[in-house]
Amino acid sequence: MNLLLRIPLNTTPEQLARLQALQVAFARVCNALAPTVQQTRVWNRVALHHLTYRSLRAQFPEMGSQMVCNAIYSVSRTCRLVLQHPQSPFNLARLGGKPLPLLRFSDTCPVYFDRHTLSVKAGQLSMYTLDGRMRFALALKPEDEATFNEKKLREIVLSARAEGGFQLSFLFSDGQQDEPTEPAVDSGAEVPEYVMIEETP
Repeated sequence: MNLLLRIPLNTTPEQLARLQALQVAFARVCNALAPTVQQTRVWNRVALHHLTYRSLRAQFPEMGSQMVCNAIYSVSRTCRLVLQHPQSPFNLARLGGKPLPLLRFSDTCPVYFDRHTLSVKAGQLSMYTLDGRMRFALALKPEDEATFNEKKLREIVLSARAEGGFQLSFLFSDGQQDEPTEPAVDSGAEVPEYVMIEETP
């Protein structure tokens, strides 16, 4: 069973600017990956990593190795939603022999983290940004602290809030699957609102 925990971040203007800069940089890496997916028809996370990791690290040295891995994960995950979801208008079965569409990630796309780039310990959250770690005090309920201690953390996503600012979504699971079957961010549709699709004639 999956459990989703959302925590709004109380940011200063300087922290907000740093998170926005990270979001834009993350989108840039995703957009550098997207043409490779379109041309090779490869979006399996492991295969895409082997195909693109070295060139992405050279192209985006400021992102750090693990955030590049997280961008690869994000593109793989989004492609599975867009190209494999039964209700997606761009499902492979509907495309037939047509070329794959090109995915364009907006500057407000979610940013994926992992245990190397974000940690929660004793009510303190530490997360990667382009210019060093950022720390927040988290006022967790006892049951939320128990969730962090007892359940397996599957996915961590930073996303913009409709009312402004950012929130972190933590997806926990009791199961043993390698990747979550449900996203930690609401796409609201088969094609997430942060992705623009360019169809190839």
